[in-house]
Amino acid sequence: MSDPAAPGRVLLTTAEIAQLIPHRWPFLLVDRIVEEDRERGYIRGEKGVTASEWFFQGHFPQLPVMPGVLQVEALAQTMAVYVAREEGMGDRIGLFAAIDECRFKRIVQPGDRLVLEVTMEKLGRRMGRGRAVASVDGEVACEALLSFIIPPEGALR
Repeated sequence: MSDPAAPGRVLLTTAEIAQLIPHRWPFLLVDRIVEEDRERGYIRGEKGVTASEWFFQGHFPQLPVMPGVLQVEALAQTMAVYVAREEGMGDRIGLFAAIDECRFKRIVQPGDRLVLEVTMEKLGRRMGRGRAVASVDGEVACEALLSFIIPPEGALR
């Protein structure tokens, strides 16, 4: 049996992620899902950070740094993929309710591979919460406790 965490393994491609969540270029910040463990409530995605990212034009021209808020958004999108694959969720999408215990510990620059890990602590029909960690080369770049609400089906249409 193959190792689900083996390098190069892709569970969901960018196109498959786009079928699950409404985010699109230039705001889709997860390139692929490489691991998911429903029993543990765990999902791991990746974002290849390139020099041509739209946000580097102004953040900052001489020192390109991925904004922390976009690191949090990438983690939230990874969580959204997990939720979208939950039985009975349909096309409902979570909206931020809280970002707690957020810390930034390392800058993220072009050429980095941002690893996005989320472990769900709670997931119900109307809300959820998960611990999220973004890292580069095993070093934590950003960590937070993310909470979201799930509006009733059709509320955002």
